[in-house]
Amino acid sequence: MKKIATTIAGIALATASVVALSGCGSSGGGASNGAEKVVMWGSWSGDQVGQLQEQADAFNASQDEYEVSYVAQELVEEKLLTALAGGEVPDVVLWDRYATSLYAPKGALTPIDDYVSKDSIDLDAFYQPAVGEMKVDDQLYGLPLLVDNRSIFYNKTQLAEAGLTPPTTWDELKTDAIALTQKNGGKLSRAGFDLSDPGLFNQYLAQAGGSLLNADETKTAFNSPEGLEVLDFWKSLMDAGVYTQGFGDGATPFAEGTMSMTYDGPWALSTLDKVDGLDYGVTPPVAGPNGDKGAYMGGFGLVIPKGAKHADGAWEFMKWWATQPENGVNFGKIAGWIPANIEAANDPYFTEDPHYAAFIETLEYAKVRPSVKGFSDVEGKALIPALEQFLGGELSAKQALDQAQKQGDQILAEQRG
Repeated sequence: MKKIATTIAGIALATASVVALSGCGSSGGGASNGAEKVVMWGSWSGDQVGQLQEQADAFNASQDEYEVSYVAQELVEEKLLTALAGGEVPDVVLWDRYATSLYAPKGALTPIDDYVSKDSIDLDAFYQPAVGEMKVDDQLYGLPLLVDNRSIFYNKTQLAEAGLTPPTTWDELKTDAIALTQKNGGKLSRAGFDLSDPGLFNQYLAQAGGSLLNADETKTAFNSPEGLEVLDFWKSLMDAGVYTQGFGDGATPFAEGTMSMTYDGPWALSTLDKVDGLDYGVTPPVAGPNGDKGAYMGGFGLVIPKGAKHADGAWEFMKWWATQPENGVNFGKIAGWIPANIEAANDPYFTEDPHYAAFIETLEYAKVRPSVKGFSDVEGKALIPALEQFLGGELSAKQALDQAQKQGDQILAEQRG
């Protein structure tokens, strides 16, 4: 899942908006045209403020009962808890779905099951892993809105010059990466493949046929033959010299042509499309040693905070955007994001685009990370730090997974009480 970076302009907007919240938030006052004002919060900032407001304006133009406006908030989940304590909350939030299992039990969100039932919303219209991320204890807390995954970006020019085709397996990925790597005076000048993100371990683990947690989600399961196979594969790539830790730091090596292949998400397309002279392709994640496919889905939904004064208006906006495929496609044209609505995601706008098509194909089998309480800390405080030490040469593969398992199991046990 991509965390949207907050620009200085976005921070300034968020600060100004918080100050003005009592005047434009959930005070119950109507807009000057008589429409009820509905305030949406989200972490998106900078240029994305205009994108979201453009979508809100389309909803506003479609009816005259509600008027939605977008207010950027840095650290929106934490801001929401503060707003709840103060009694002034927004009406709808653009929400990182992965945060649902953490914040719903805190009483921050309103279940929407009654709305869904009243309006006969077909939840099967959405990618089911995304729906699952918005459920806690069989209650639904929002509608899935946007989805993403990581697929392989490759430099078409460099592959063609080397007589290569896009990889489909681990072995092909390694062969291509070695052939594409270039050195100058013994120093890496072009990386064949990017190994900078240990957070992608979950994807490789799925490709190896492994699991992050055991069947009842009480303990970690990544310290396994499959987990070791992933780290052995990473080490073989590093030993082959296709990547050096720190290569390209502070730069954009794929965009600059100093990296031939990398895993990235659909959010990168709009930027790369503007790079002069860059001819690139996107292909689905490679399969593991036994042919297993593996990918993880991230993205956003829309939720109604507990205590929202204009919950009905928030629901009408959510329903308009998430359940009507044409509105999801239109936002894809505005901002480049893939809709969580399956019909919208399979619109020719995405499926016939050579860059988006790989992501749509990958969504057919992409999973979501475990929503069990405490797993985010297992990843962030136990697994990824250990993997960083492995990639830095401080720990062996076995030592890294042993350390992550011990710390991760302790975190899960503490969460169970």
